[in-house]
Amino acid sequence: MTGMSFRTRIIKAGSLEIGGTLPVRIQSMTNTDTLDTASSVSQCIRIIEAGGELVRLTAQGAREAENLTNIRRELRRAGFDTPLCADIHFNPAAAEIAARIVEKVRINPGNYADKRASFIKHDLSESDYAAELERIRDRLLPLISICRNYGTAVRIGVNHGSLSDRIMTRYGNTAEGMAVSAIEFLRIFRGEGYDNIVVSMKSSDTRVMVESNRMLVRLMSEEGMDYPIHLGITEAGEGEDGRIISAAGIGTLLAEGIGDTVRVSLSEAPEREIPVAREIVRFISGTEGRVTTPSPAVKTATGGGRYFPGVITDNDGVLTDEQGVRYDGDIFTFRADELHYREESEVTGKVLNPVFNEDDHERLCIDAAALLGRFFIARRPAGLAISNRGAVQGEALRTLAFAILQATEARITRTRYISCPTCGRTRFNLEEAVRKVKGATSHLTGMKIAVMGCVVNGPGEMAGSDYGYVGAAEGKVHIYRGNEAVMKNIPEAEALTRLLELIESDQARR
Repeated sequence: MTGMSFRTRIIKAGSLEIGGTLPVRIQSMTNTDTLDTASSVSQCIRIIEAGGELVRLTAQGAREAENLTNIRRELRRAGFDTPLCADIHFNPAAAEIAARIVEKVRINPGNYADKRASFIKHDLSESDYAAELERIRDRLLPLISICRNYGTAVRIGVNHGSLSDRIMTRYGNTAEGMAVSAIEFLRIFRGEGYDNIVVSMKSSDTRVMVESNRMLVRLMSEEGMDYPIHLGITEAGEGEDGRIISAAGIGTLLAEGIGDTVRVSLSEAPEREIPVAREIVRFISGTEGRVTTPSPAVKTATGGGRYFPGVITDNDGVLTDEQGVRYDGDIFTFRADELHYREESEVTGKVLNPVFNEDDHERLCIDAAALLGRFFIARRPAGLAISNRGAVQGEALRTLAFAILQATEARITRTRYISCPTCGRTRFNLEEAVRKVKGATSHLTGMKIAVMGCVVNGPGEMAGSDYGYVGAAEGKVHIYRGNEAVMKNIPEAEALTRLLELIESDQARR
């Protein structure tokens, strides 16, 4: 993959224009019950006042879709004209209602016309595959007609965790499968002469997210498509970890000139996502705008061999390795405000040593991850040594270096927590659940534990996770081992104990 400046067309969601050389747009999503008009309006306003330029709300059924009328009306009465987007899974009828009300509709190619993925391989002949695409086209035609008549924008939003059985049978649960899934839907929309579209490729894995977006750009370019791209890491988590993994993935693509709109998905109040997204865009672009002339990107490493980057610590100007021994190896030092890409020969096999000048710890975490993530996603440097001339010093820099390696999965040194940002589908207090699960399992190392608000994306986004804690219904939780729900509908009060018992039982058998 070489760097590119992928110039997209400009589309409109209400009064908001997205794409071209316009600034990267920032958005978030409510986690209120969409049937609760007052709460939803209040949260929309908090997102908007924080700087959100578009607000998404879940519409899992016809009633929720219809209530978007009331939410939109109350926002307009309060003086806010920010466009709204309805988030749709499994329910074309809800999409068709919402498309008459809000400025944008997000649909998921993995479940718009398909049932929930079974993760079972289904062999399809070429004619069977073509028949499936024709069935999908027929299901999409009413939505396309409504969107054309009402001027509604569409986001074709592919999630790594919810690809259809049809796609997974042919391509696997892969970056390629994600990109092809989007292209198939884009062909249908374009065939009907409808182009007011944004596309997204989202995953909780930074490498999959980056590679699927790069592949999407390549496939769109080959077919003469130029639709705007929405960026985000799903299930990024909360706190410092959520900010670092989001910055690493989003920053990598923005620095390549890919990305027109951004959402940082944190398991926190949605208005807290906005400042993080703004900082990623500001740091990579140098302004509130976008990168327009990127240099060649670092390529993803190929071939075998174990990748094990080290962490070097700057102790008052003396660099030491993880054993505390003075490090005299090959160090590549550069100012952190040098945002252009380096050639592969400059970073391969070397310890990267960016020098920051930052007093704010959170801002340093976001900026460092946005700058450095691309190199470690590509598996090129030999290690990382973060230096800072500002107030953040010592152990905080060492911890940050390990966190960036963890976020890019270049080196796993502790348990990785995957948790969704919650939405109106969530049926328990996810923020509290994340804190409880992390508190009870923080002594574990090298595991992936997923805490998910619902089963829409849960089983798929947990691919690669060792265990999962997934909201199933009001006050009920499914406990997963890998992709298998081994305990179903456990009362929430008992769920954490049952999860720990499962982990302890599995470890005892090893």
